[in-house]
Amino acid sequence: MTRLPSVLFLFLSLPSIAVAQAPSGPWTRAEASDFVETSTYDDVLTFLDVLERAESRIRVGSFGYSYEGRRLPLAVWGAPAATPEAVRSTGKTRVLVLANIHAGEVEGKEASLELLRELSDGGHAAWADSLVLLFAPIYNVDGNERVRLDNRPLQLGPVGGMGQRPNAQGFDLNRDYMKLDTPEARSLVRLFTDYDPHATIDLHTTNGTYHGYHLTYSPPLHPGTDPDIAAFARDRWLTTAEELEPEWSTWHYGNLPRDEGVDAPPGWYTFSHQPRFGNNYAGLRNRFGLLSEAYSYLSFEDRIAVTRDFVVSLLDFAGAHAGEIRRLSEAADGRDLSGAELPVRAEHACGPEVEILMGEVVTERHPYSGEPMLRRLDVQRPERMPDCTSFRGTETSVVPVAWLVPPALETAIERLAAHGVRFESLPEALEMDVEAFAIASSTASEREFQGHRERTLEGHWVSVREPIPAGTVIVPSAQPLGRLAFYLLDPRSDDGLVAWNVLDDALEGAARYPILRASSPPPASSDRE
Repeated sequence: MTRLPSVLFLFLSLPSIAVAQAPSGPWTRAEASDFVETSTYDDVLTFLDVLERAESRIRVGSFGYSYEGRRLPLAVWGAPAATPEAVRSTGKTRVLVLANIHAGEVEGKEASLELLRELSDGGHAAWADSLVLLFAPIYNVDGNERVRLDNRPLQLGPVGGMGQRPNAQGFDLNRDYMKLDTPEARSLVRLFTDYDPHATIDLHTTNGTYHGYHLTYSPPLHPGTDPDIAAFARDRWLTTAEELEPEWSTWHYGNLPRDEGVDAPPGWYTFSHQPRFGNNYAGLRNRFGLLSEAYSYLSFEDRIAVTRDFVVSLLDFAGAHAGEIRRLSEAADGRDLSGAELPVRAEHACGPEVEILMGEVVTERHPYSGEPMLRRLDVQRPERMPDCTSFRGTETSVVPVAWLVPPALETAIERLAAHGVRFESLPEALEMDVEAFAIASSTASEREFQGHRERTLEGHWVSVREPIPAGTVIVPSAQPLGRLAFYLLDPRSDDGLVAWNVLDDALEGAARYPILRASSPPPASSDRE
């Protein structure tokens, strides 16, 4: 049967939604199908096109391409155009709402479209005084089109199927922020550089422990995050979720270790601190990364609703505190980290006991596949346990004035450029007092992860006097992305260039790490951004 054009489908399909509930603008596919289906890539593009044509408040552009060559759409509200120049010229606080990084976790996509429609209709007008909003509602566009009924086992719908977790290459985009193996991640990091959002709200779904919450959340978790940004996100911004009570119960993201197959003391444990995850990566760029995780065993309709309400609460706060958010980001950018000690490895920091609401689920059968699905019951059973939703460093390293990267390490230099790290080239050869990392051991993980066998170096820093050839790349730590550069370049970083095998060729049989540390600035020229 020939498929109805997307616009026609959005307005005419499945009239099971009561007239009183019908939106004034275009319907999402979720709404039009009575929450049986989720929006396709074409549906999203059509929806955005309808909003842009009908109302001048929404501007639609793109920020890159997927592995299979699909355009990554970006909708902008609060600026005269969807270009980086137009967005940044407003001088307002910029917030990115990112959805569908895992294309089976589709409620963020639908909630983003609903919120864009509200903005197009004149809703939330007060935000325009202080905010520019960027929406990337369907980041994993290739994964979104690989619809199957079993892509998210046990999740409660949409029963018409959903996309897959990885992109078309088979990579998890929420593990690719540091290594940049995918065109999608490179496109997104370029967006961060070009548009420079002060905050990113990253929309997900969780299917872990059977807890009693409708949605859980997380601030940036890396203990090397600027402390003012980390504290503001955790202690002030995310506490706005309390305003969603009593309709929605929310708390910090976590799981019980037994449900993760981890042998650890009892507690409510969040996920990793590593910047391969988006909210942690944003923190190392001196920006706010706020994670939302709707509960997988809520109905699809409720997952959309709680996600939408959570985003609105965060944006209400952002509008009221836009100047403070911007000032905190700018202050972090201006800090000179040279000489500071930052953690390169970390572990969960379990604090005092808190009350965690545990829940229950009941098994239902998928109406078309017969496979089990789980439905959240309205049960909230308080249990006290240690709060393990933050991290502490277990090993630190000193931030130098600059790193000296041999020009032959072209892949490493390209990665720095892709992240937006500023560097320069040494105009003439010279001799310098520097520090070199003497390698005691170099081991690669036996288990492959995301196409890599993560590498770990052991060793220590020694002071040496070295000839430094012309063309050596100088990466100063006194720059807005100095914190990120540190975690990319330090040899002991658990999520840097060493860990992701970028330097494997240079490390083979090497007695020392090829990148040097300098405690004084060498002369440089040929600035590159």
